[in-house]
Amino acid sequence: MKRWTMETLVGLFVIVGVASLSYLAIKLGKLEVVGSRGDTVLAEFDSVAGLKAGSVVEIAGVEVGRVREIGLKNYRAVVAMSIDPGVKLQDDAIVSIRTKGLIGEKYIRITPGASDKVVQPGGRLRDTEDPVDMEQLISNYIFGKL
Repeated sequence: MKRWTMETLVGLFVIVGVASLSYLAIKLGKLEVVGSRGDTVLAEFDSVAGLKAGSVVEIAGVEVGRVREIGLKNYRAVVAMSIDPGVKLQDDAIVSIRTKGLIGEKYIRITPGASDKVVQPGGRLRDTEDPVDMEQLISNYIFGKL
């Protein structure tokens, strides 16, 4: 009887440990396990160098979504963003790819527009700014092309 109780307690401890590690991995990794939250909005860029699926989407420094998917259409990068349902984006909002710090991770910053028209889920934001290519800037500086 005593052996059975000890084995049961060890088994429960292992199950709780694995469940806790799984929860932490999902939370710290910011993974979307059950679908993705929010409405999808698209934006096209000439280059998305360094941007990845799962990158943050911010307005005024506040996280309002994540990059869901990055694809290619007519030799342009198409970024699908999952935006929180409570956030309404004007059709003239400016979408730009920025870097946190000098060599930090890439994220998308949305600057709200002044239009009365709101982008519907699945809609497209047309005003985009590509990321600054640091390698190109350094190359231009070194070889005197500035």
